[in-house]
This record gives sequence, C-alpha cells and structure tokens, in this order.
Amino acid sequence: MKKVLVSIATLIAIVFTSCKSENIIDNEDSSFELDATNFKGTIGSGTITLDPSLTYKLTGALVVAEGATLTIPAGTTIESIGSATSCYIAIARGATINVNGTSAEPVVMTSNIKNPGSWGGLVICGDAATNVGVDAISEVGGLSYGGTNNADSSGSITYLRVEYTGSKFTSSKEFNGVSLFAVGSGTTFEYVSSVNGGDDGIEFFGGAVNAKNLVSINAGDDSIDFADGFTGSMDGVYIKGVTKAGIEGSNNGANGDATPVTTTTISNVSIVDGGLGSSEGAIYFKEGGGTITYENIYVDGLDLGVRVKSADVSAIARIQAGDLVINPIQFVNFTTLVKGQEGSEATMTEGVNSGAGNGADLPTWAAGWAE
Repeated sequence: MKKVLVSIATLIAIVFTSCKSENIIDNEDSSFELDATNFKGTIGSGTITLDPSLTYKLTGALVVAEGATLTIPAGTTIESIGSATSCYIAIARGATINVNGTSAEPVVMTSNIKNPGSWGGLVICGDAATNVGVDAISEVGGLSYGGTNNADSSGSITYLRVEYTGSKFTSSKEFNGVSLFAVGSGTTFEYVSSVNGGDDGIEFFGGAVNAKNLVSINAGDDSIDFADGFTGSMDGVYIKGVTKAGIEGSNNGANGDATPVTTTTISNVSIVDGGLGSSEGAIYFKEGGGTITYENIYVDGLDLGVRVKSADVSAIARIQAGDLVINPIQFVNFTTLVKGQEGSEATMTEGVNSGAGNGADLPTWAAGWAE
C-alpha cells in the first residue's frame, strides 16, 4: 500500500511540475513575438499576457495597436534598459491595456538607471472628446487620439507604479509618467502612482475618465496636470515633492475659450512639500482654466497657494464668473497665500481638512505600493 501511495504522489508531482514548466499563459492568438529580454515592437492583434515571474526588459517602444490587448498580471515588473527617448509603452486608440495589480503586488514600470527622465513612461490614447479636435496626434508616440465617444474604454489600470520617467526630446516635448490622451469614462484608472519622474507625474489631455486614488511624488514639473477639455474627475490625490504646480488645470493653450471647456471636480487632495520651490503654486488655473471645483484640499509647506496670470483673460473671466471653486481648503506652513495671483479671487473657503486621508502623511490606501 505504501508503494502505491508513493507512486501516486510521485505522479501528481510530475504532472504539477510539467504544468509549471510549460508556459500556461496562452498567447497563441497573437503573432507578436514575446521576448522578456528584448521587450519591444508592435502588438498588432490578439492578446498578449505577461508572466509575473519574469522581469521584462524594455529595449525600445512597445505599441499596442488598435484591436489588440496587453494584459499585465499583479506583481509584474517592466524595466527599461534602452535609450531614454525610444523606450516607452503606448496604447493606441481602440487598443486595450489591463494592468491587474494589487496593493500587495503592484505592477511596476521602472528603469535600470534609477534616474528621473531615464525612459518614456506609459501613453494611453482613447476616443473621447477633446477641444483640440478629432484625430489629434499625441505629443509623444505620434498616435492618433480623440473622438466623440466619452464612454470609450481603453481597459483597466489598477495598482500601477511608474518610476523614473520623463525623458526629454526638446525643452517643450517631454514624456510624463502616465499620459492619458482622450481616455474615456469606460476606462478604470485607479491606484496609480508616478514616482521620481523628470516631467509631469500624471497628465490628462481631454477625455472623460474618472480617476481614483492617484499618487505623484517628486515630479520634475507639474505633479498632476489636466487640459484640453478634460471632463472626467479625480477622487483621492496625494502629491508630495512639488517642483512647479501641485495641480495644473487648463482649458486650451492656443484658445482659452475652446470647447468643450474643461469641466471637472477634484476631491480629497493633499499637496505637500514644496520641493524646489513650487514656483507655480499648489493650484495653477491656466490657459482659460475651465469650470473647476476643488473639494477637501490640504496644502502643507508650499510657497504659493493659487496662481492665475493677469494676462490670462479667459481664466480671469471664469474666476469672476465663479467657475473656480475651492471649498474647503486648508493651508499649513505656507509662505504666501495668494488667492488669484495677478487676477481676481477664486470662490474659496478655508477649513480643517483631511485631504487625501491623512493630511500631509501618505494615505492608508497608498501604503505599501505607491512609493
């Protein structure tokens, strides 16, 4: 009887080992040649699913084309090892990305150099509306974006940390940590962190995605940026190490009155630590601004509260019309609180706030995965 039991146990072990030795991830419906040591190219069709037990070495641009899907399981690491401006991940309009991280096992996109600006970052293009027109071309990646479907879905991104992004082409053309071009409300974008980037942390170019629980730490430019008729929302934002603006909200750089007008509510926000001086303030209302409501804002240790340029006629007109509402906001350890710098005062109420959850401290929902 003992010999029979041993034989059965051995057989089970052999079968289990055999299953593990074979790649149980089925990528056969795509012609893309997946090589973890040379991760680049265009996923032109089908679904590619990564193996979380491997570290994928990004050696060039990885583009997911229209109709194709990239799925990244919890615990997967992608590490850029190539030229700074050529290494990025881009999701084309009509393509899908599924980042399935968890708080215990986030998906990490990073660089082997560990310096800000050492690779591009993640670019996602959708079919939602912007005020720069349909079929606009993304600033980086050269992909088409924008349309009329505000409910468009580019997939689901949860528990993602991007690090050391922001490579620079020119002084006016740089990658962000995550760039969302016309991404629609059908997309899940939650628990996303950008750390030690060379340019903006997370930027929204139009679109209607409703983002939740975002972290931006030590961004080289603006921590969070939105523009071009953004009509989505953000709930839960933790910003630390501000270089220029904590949050920069714009309508359109070429025409402050372009439509659709940026219209959004940003709730439960902590903006702390002025970094190199936070030259553009905790909140920068810029290029026509838009109709923007900030709720439960906590600001600690910045040189400037709210900035608006006197030459920004469209932005000042919107402030005078009551389109910028900050209610309530709490300022702690600030140098200069300027309500509507060089312009008119925003509708602002001061109070005692929790911000993203813990005031100046990292919120509990960001613990363990965001830094």
